[in-house]
Amino acid sequence: MKLIGLDVGSKTIGVAISDALGWTAQGLTTLYWDENDIHSADEELAEIIREHGVGKAIIGLPKNMNGTIGERGDASIRFSEHVEKKLGIPTELWDERLTTMAAERVLLEADMSRKKRKKVIDKMAATLILQGYLDQKN
Repeated sequence: MKLIGLDVGSKTIGVAISDALGWTAQGLTTLYWDENDIHSADEELAEIIREHGVGKAIIGLPKNMNGTIGERGDASIRFSEHVEKKLGIPTELWDERLTTMAAERVLLEADMSRKKRKKVIDKMAATLILQGYLDQKN
């Protein structure tokens, strides 16, 4: 069963997919959506889930450094519940503290321009979220 990793922001959702064996995560795309309309990414996500045979979603949960859940974490929890109801697959929230910073560091080390980094940072963060989940499960 393939897994989908999602890094949910207020304007974009980074998307990554696992291989069929659940060993590796590959960045797939970045979806643009409107957080105020929780349904705005439903069609695109449903298509990705169908196309790749996804059986479960791993959604980044941005916790504060002290482990508490703030506004962005609450938004991820709401999105997770929405995915389960609307798209019909189970979800698991995954602590994503520092994944965006780690993705930024990787892209900086690759000497990628700021403009190009902005286009791929969410996809890279989704890949790190999903790979962290896969590494712990395996």
